[in-house]
Amino acid sequence: MTATLPTSDLTHVRFDVSADGIATALIDRQGERMNTLGPDVMIDFERVVARCESDDAIKALVVGSGKPGSFVAGADIRWLHSLEDAGEALSLLSEAHQVFARLEALHTSGKPVVAAIHGACLGGGLELAMACGMRIASDDEKATQFGQPEVKLGVLPGAGGTQRLPRLIGIARALDLMMTGRSIRPRSALKMGLVDETCPKEVLLDIAARRARDAIGQPASERHGAFDALKTWLSPKHLQELALEENPLGRRVLFSKAEEQMLETTKGNYPAPKAILDVVRTGAEDGTEAGYAAELAAFARLVVSPEADALMGIFLDGQALKKDSGIDGDASPHEVEKVGVLGGGLMGGGIAAINTTKAGVRTRIKEVDAAGVQRGLSYVGKTVAGQVKKRRMSSRDAAKLMQRVTGSTDYRGFGDIDLVIEAVFEDLDLKHSVMQDVEGVIRPDAIFASNTSSIPITQIAAASSRPEHVIGMHYFSPVEKMPLLEIIVTDQTAPWVTATCVEFGKRQGKTVIVVNDGPGFYTTRILGPYMNEVGFLLTEGVRIEDIDSAMVDWGFPVGPVTLMDEVGIDVGAKIVTIMQQAFGERMAPPESFALLTADDRAGRKNGRGFYKYAEGKKGDVDRSVYEVLGVTASKSVDTQEIKDRLSALFVNEAVRCLEEGILRSARDGDIGAVYGLGFPPFRGGPFTYIDRYGAARLVELLEGFAVRFGDRYAPADLLKTHAADGDPFRS
Repeated sequence: MTATLPTSDLTHVRFDVSADGIATALIDRQGERMNTLGPDVMIDFERVVARCESDDAIKALVVGSGKPGSFVAGADIRWLHSLEDAGEALSLLSEAHQVFARLEALHTSGKPVVAAIHGACLGGGLELAMACGMRIASDDEKATQFGQPEVKLGVLPGAGGTQRLPRLIGIARALDLMMTGRSIRPRSALKMGLVDETCPKEVLLDIAARRARDAIGQPASERHGAFDALKTWLSPKHLQELALEENPLGRRVLFSKAEEQMLETTKGNYPAPKAILDVVRTGAEDGTEAGYAAELAAFARLVVSPEADALMGIFLDGQALKKDSGIDGDASPHEVEKVGVLGGGLMGGGIAAINTTKAGVRTRIKEVDAAGVQRGLSYVGKTVAGQVKKRRMSSRDAAKLMQRVTGSTDYRGFGDIDLVIEAVFEDLDLKHSVMQDVEGVIRPDAIFASNTSSIPITQIAAASSRPEHVIGMHYFSPVEKMPLLEIIVTDQTAPWVTATCVEFGKRQGKTVIVVNDGPGFYTTRILGPYMNEVGFLLTEGVRIEDIDSAMVDWGFPVGPVTLMDEVGIDVGAKIVTIMQQAFGERMAPPESFALLTADDRAGRKNGRGFYKYAEGKKGDVDRSVYEVLGVTASKSVDTQEIKDRLSALFVNEAVRCLEEGILRSARDGDIGAVYGLGFPPFRGGPFTYIDRYGAARLVELLEGFAVRFGDRYAPADLLKTHAADGDPFRS
């Protein structure tokens, strides 16, 4: 007797069987904009598999999505983050393994299974697709993408991906995708054999059903896609890969090289990449079943690790900020259709670029001369051309976009602008001048935003005839790549102005935090004592490379001395002056640091910094810096002390910002430091780090340094309060 499954019993899957026996299962997780996999969805999907196994009337299965722009974006991160017991994680993932194994067996045992993919096919979504016998994808290069991004969350693919992906595309390419977490588009996926066919999204389900129907009764090796796969397998490039991957000695070389590169990148701070290597190696050397078992064990261990907890926490915080209006009330944002950018340099050009490529608004660049205008327009053009090169847009669409950005050496075209973003030099008088000029031209309800990194917005707004419309929008360089936008509000900033800028920042593709005004705001301020202490270490005779390597080893993407060169030693000097005026001796740099600017050392931009530069490329340490500073680089300091001194000042200043109300929440402090300054994501941000390290332990460390080095190490009062009562900053 044939078993039946009423479709009304399914909540998250829409199930249907056609008259000729083609079943269609469209995943449609209720209450969510995108499909993700969690226990609730997997319960429904297991029942679909069971129906297909037991119902003789079903001849083939098509797996697709009921969401318009998403196949399956991965696992439900909220659910993963809630797991606290490795045994529970192992049990739940074992069940998912079994369901996907049964789905795979359906195809090999005579009932073709075809995945119809449009939109995000990531993580567990790709693992689901790989368990299907064939994969048909939409050819939409913008919407459809494939990847295994689990490593970015501190885990590895846990539903068979570490074994199926190497079988489909080869070990080397699979390791690249899994260990970087990067995604690929349909054209690349087809070329490497991850999908069997691409087609327009409008006919995706019809094509998938046709392929499933045609495959009924055929041996698995003769089904659609086998010939194309054979051509790929016989290609010279693939045969070279096979010579490496199918040979024990070749595999040893491959894994050894991959591990070397991984450790160079991660410094051993992230356990997931190492686990991916080990699990894939197990599958290659000991067989698939051993690989599946190793994958489950590794996933269960990683998902409850502190690194995964921190990385998932950062991800969820970022998701929460997407829904945050930036205000406590209910003021509505105003529509932004046209934006003026004052300045066409690195920052102004970058802002104009994301206005064009992300926000899709008309932009008018104002510069002092035609060459400046051209620099800004060229920056936008270069960014747009990059999108065309990556096949994110067509040449025709790029040409249309470029028509939306114009430039001028005067204020013509600013009369109907909704938002002006000022991106001129960090000089208060200059900012006052351009503000007053533009306010004479723009509408009374237009917003003026300053892209300042340190000057208090209150001081900038003091010259405005409408200070309630003045706000700070602090972008990070390069604008088109850095994910954070720090919005700064004063006591006078109108709530609707804040809401408008937050909403516009999201349209620009940014993660937005709103902070209250003050010198350096949040991100620049917490860098202040960190960078100053670098100066003290140098004047003590600690070597430049020792400082940089210590903090890279601690988890920062670049060392602090390198960062000084990148930002500009002259720029840093101006910021330090502002900070010292505001906070006194606690933010005072070593006196000898003034000698660097006197020696015309600006860093990378003029080729004279702490490092040598040849044709713009960083070289060795410039030893003449020590002569300028009047020190001998000979002091040997324990690497851990360097890490402790610099990190303690960084996080202590973050606590001061929360204590003084600069930050709205510890969550925003974590996101701001990670997304804006490269604070090690696996540490979760300053406040998550303090909770893990221990507030009492940190107070003890700071007080010990205060005895040795002075009051700049005095613990923040709020930190001492948390140390005394044991309450965490993040609940």
